[in-house]
Amino acid sequence: MEAVLDSCVCVWQVCVCIWDVFVCVCQISFCLLELCEFILQLSLLLFHWIPHIWLGVFIWQFTHRKIQFDANHVYGSKHSSSSDESKSELCDDGKPTSTPYLDGTLNNLSCPTIIHNGCHLINMQRSTPVDPTKMGAGRAIAVLTSGGDAQGMNAAVRATVRVGIYTGAKVYFVHEGYQGLVDGGDNIRQATWESVSMMLQLGGTVIGSARCQDFRSKEGRAKAACNLVKLGITNLCVIGGDGSLTGANEFRNEWSELLQILLKAGKITAEEAKRSSHLNIVGMVGSIDNDFCGTDMTIGTDSALHRIMEVVDAITTTAQSHQRAFILEVMGRHCGYLALVTALACGADWVFIPEMPPDEGWEDHLCRRLTYQRSIGNRLNVIIVAEGALDLHGKPITCDIIKNLVTKKLGFDTRATVLGHVQRGGTPSAFDRILGSRMGVEAVMALLEATPNTPACVVSLSGNMAVRLPLMECVQVTKEVTTAMAEGRFEEAVKLRGKSFENNWNTYKLLAHVTAPDVKSNINIAILNVGAPCAGMNAAVRSAVRIGILQGHNMLAVHDGFDGLANGTIEPMAWGYVGGWTGKGGSDLGTKRSLPASMIEEISLNIAKFNIHALVIIGGFEAFVGGLELVTAREKYEELCIPLVVIPATVSNNVPGSDFSIGADTALNTITTTCDRIKQSAAGTKRRVFIIETMGGYCGYLATMAGLAAGADAAYIYEEPFGIHDLETNVEHLLEKMKTTVKRGLILRNEKCNANYTTDFLFNLYSEEGKGVFDCRKNVLGHMQQGGTPTPFDRNFGTKMGAKAVLWLTDKLKECYRHGRIFANTPDSACVLGMKKRAMIFQPLSDLKEDTDFEHRIPKTQWWLKLRPILKILAKYKISLDTSETATMEHVIKKRGTV
Repeated sequence: MEAVLDSCVCVWQVCVCIWDVFVCVCQISFCLLELCEFILQLSLLLFHWIPHIWLGVFIWQFTHRKIQFDANHVYGSKHSSSSDESKSELCDDGKPTSTPYLDGTLNNLSCPTIIHNGCHLINMQRSTPVDPTKMGAGRAIAVLTSGGDAQGMNAAVRATVRVGIYTGAKVYFVHEGYQGLVDGGDNIRQATWESVSMMLQLGGTVIGSARCQDFRSKEGRAKAACNLVKLGITNLCVIGGDGSLTGANEFRNEWSELLQILLKAGKITAEEAKRSSHLNIVGMVGSIDNDFCGTDMTIGTDSALHRIMEVVDAITTTAQSHQRAFILEVMGRHCGYLALVTALACGADWVFIPEMPPDEGWEDHLCRRLTYQRSIGNRLNVIIVAEGALDLHGKPITCDIIKNLVTKKLGFDTRATVLGHVQRGGTPSAFDRILGSRMGVEAVMALLEATPNTPACVVSLSGNMAVRLPLMECVQVTKEVTTAMAEGRFEEAVKLRGKSFENNWNTYKLLAHVTAPDVKSNINIAILNVGAPCAGMNAAVRSAVRIGILQGHNMLAVHDGFDGLANGTIEPMAWGYVGGWTGKGGSDLGTKRSLPASMIEEISLNIAKFNIHALVIIGGFEAFVGGLELVTAREKYEELCIPLVVIPATVSNNVPGSDFSIGADTALNTITTTCDRIKQSAAGTKRRVFIIETMGGYCGYLATMAGLAAGADAAYIYEEPFGIHDLETNVEHLLEKMKTTVKRGLILRNEKCNANYTTDFLFNLYSEEGKGVFDCRKNVLGHMQQGGTPTPFDRNFGTKMGAKAVLWLTDKLKECYRHGRIFANTPDSACVLGMKKRAMIFQPLSDLKEDTDFEHRIPKTQWWLKLRPILKILAKYKISLDTSETATMEHVIKKRGTV
């Protein structure tokens, strides 16, 4: 009976549930009916407005199209004719253009919104994009170099000429600087694409430079204006120092007055004056001293540092042999940048710079430091002096004064060397070639986008960006530095030089103290190198060790990467352990590609055994992945809960979280120098194309940047896929090139750009298609790219990275100290130290996983890909570019509060 009752109850419950569902369905139906009724009522209300809406849309469309038509009509009538438009579809030799080679964009040339030292550089959006190949139609640009010469000026001239021609403008050389502008005649000649060939690797300036007294007078400037007006030149690009750029700005300001003088004298007609009613000026700073405020680096500075470091390395060997003290004077009458970076890059015992005179009694202090260095076993002393060095009383400090002091007081065998103009000579470095090329491109765009109300601007380098700054604001700040030094405000002078200069000075001051503190921290920091060796690793290790010792830590050397950490090949490092490491290539600690996952237990045991409290991992992509594996293993192994920092060091420049890696600049210079020699070998052989394979794994950084620095016709990389159609286009491009006076070709290929289109395949393809026109040669550069002594950039970069990493670990260890022990398990306790734009920042390893392509060992976003269009334009490819965005100028005066 109970079972029957239970069944009845269950049936009743099911019926109740069904009824509830039925009620819900009805309620939903009523809601839908109400919604339909609301929509119907709304439609009836809006129905009588529909005709008015359509009429408004029609009027707006008609007005927009009318404005667009008028703008295009005016632009075409002012800047081009039907014949010009037909020519724009042809190459310079009048032949039809070939299919574009891998379309790019121009967003990097007219930079997107940038935050630069606390000030915003904002994009201006054009209503309609402008065809870049017609921007310069009917216009003329003149380019001149003035003042002291600097390596890299030729790269800037070359880029200005070729980009100017690309935009449809006429471009003129002005030979012998402002003197040629005043004299006119053959000094102002039209440039062609071929006339700037083979300029990249030449030092100095091919078009000449001269000091000009005539241009200082109004009469001389009137002559220069007349020469420009007669040729229809209203755009002037000046490459020189602050004096040259100031003269250009003055020339622009009185342009209208000069035209009136010429009109009254009957030297120009009213029509010519109307056609040349205003003059646009854009400057690029060419100076080895890096003494112009507003730019991180001036053209020629890096090359000058290369010359200086070559001498320092040579001097070091002879000084060690004889236990000598060497005093080296470098250029820098008003700016100590060269001296400061040289001292940082070679580990000098003392540096004298104009911005920061030594304290009273510096003579005794210098002698004590040199004596201490000898007492700890150093066989040489190096002292760097800027030619404009002064003491606190304004008296010059010269090599002879220092030599006499050291000889008389200490009795050391002392030699003095004054480098002089050797610093201005020689082949420009890869950095200066790329810098000059990028500035030249941006200068042309700035000229063609300028209006009569646009102030004269200077193209500057801000981190990785080519930006435009008001010329006279930069000149004003530069003069304020000189004023601050003259008034004894030396700390302010250092700050006015910029953040980069100030960081270099602070890092040098830290490393200059050779006496370790009396109180020890009892902290043990281990340093290891992981991945392939590269130049600059030793500089980073040296800096990290010495900063750690100065913080009171015990520094431990781990040999052979993670293998050494697992096997216990660990030993302490003292101050002298890393002496002389700055200029050494490779890795003195030893390095391997092994990852820690397979030996994580042994690593944890040795971390506990040697009581390691923090890790500095210096290396490439393996260092990044290894750091991630250590962080992941923290859940299982408590010994791994210690702070760690990864410093990117690899020629491939493929570590996520950093725009640059230690070692990449040295490899890039090696490739560039090799390409120069290879191209030179074709000087006596007509019509030859070289296929060069570079390193980098799947990362195309080396191939792209070397292509810019060496003037390559194409650079094949994995990040920009290519097919047989693109290869065919490149071959046709070279066939056309061989019909001109330039009969050399250079093709770069990243080693893993394509599994099927190998270096041998490309060699066979070009050889077959070039039969009867050109022959081919191939070179695989191989591991020579990893060797050699580090460049000044890599020495300086490695030194600053090592110091910053240990200082960060010191602060992090204080945060992680709990209950008498170190315990770090938060994401921000394991970071990559990287250079992003112009700042060194720490980013958690875990945060960078999303931006990493682990299969191909590259970051998903890479800043240098934006430079690909420049490479193609300078190689004479007709590519489609986006010019819808144009950058406004930043006011550099605002920077002073944040410097």
